[in-house]
Amino acid sequence: MIIDSYDKDTEPVISLKDFYGEKKNIVDKCLIIFSKSLLEYLLDNFECQEIGNIESVNGSRAVYKSTFEGQEFAFYLTMMGSALASTDCVEVNWLTGANKFIMFGSCGSLDKEQTFGKYIIPTEAYRGEGASYYYAAPSDYLDIKNHNELEEFFIKEKAPYTKGKVWTTDVMLRETRGLVSKRKSEGCIAVEMELAGVQAACDFYGLELYNFLEAGDVLNERSYEVEGLHSANHDLGKLYLALKLLKEI
Repeated sequence: MIIDSYDKDTEPVISLKDFYGEKKNIVDKCLIIFSKSLLEYLLDNFECQEIGNIESVNGSRAVYKSTFEGQEFAFYLTMMGSALASTDCVEVNWLTGANKFIMFGSCGSLDKEQTFGKYIIPTEAYRGEGASYYYAAPSDYLDIKNHNELEEFFIKEKAPYTKGKVWTTDVMLRETRGLVSKRKSEGCIAVEMELAGVQAACDFYGLELYNFLEAGDVLNERSYEVEGLHSANHDLGKLYLALKLLKEI
């Protein structure tokens, strides 16, 4: 069973050193980018330097370095899904030395009234995926660290926000009416596909994660609204909040 996957007592067979050589120490902070449009915006509007590559059999993705108001940072386009996004984060830590990550993707709202016009600061993530069970002892929910620090930042920036539990799923096409109802009854206000795995990996390796979300589509037991998804995915305001956050962490 997947809940038996957490083994903290024996050593891994594979090391990133086997693929990338010695660990690098280039930069401390890193943005995890989901939107190709936001990645291209950074490349077009900031002075950027390629500092590494995440390699795999189906190609490579560059990791870049830049500065914002004097603050140096790395950034890269992550793969989607808990397993791939958590692995990307760990690999980028090895490639760059970054140990503070800001992740700011989109999500589906489970409570339109609570999330409309606001960013979402997750406090816990339901572990409806697989990766987190290799990094943390089994439980239904995983605590999301640094949400209080994020709330202080949002208050300082006068950015609209709400806080609450979210649901991390591996399979958006199996977000059934019954599961939506169940997660909502437990207090979840949004659903996304990466957070539980990335937070668990960061906890395991001693990395700091700062996560906030922007709701796009809306799910409930009766209907699905997709109209806001494109805007949430590629919102420049979300990017600039993340850039300002770099100076606070």
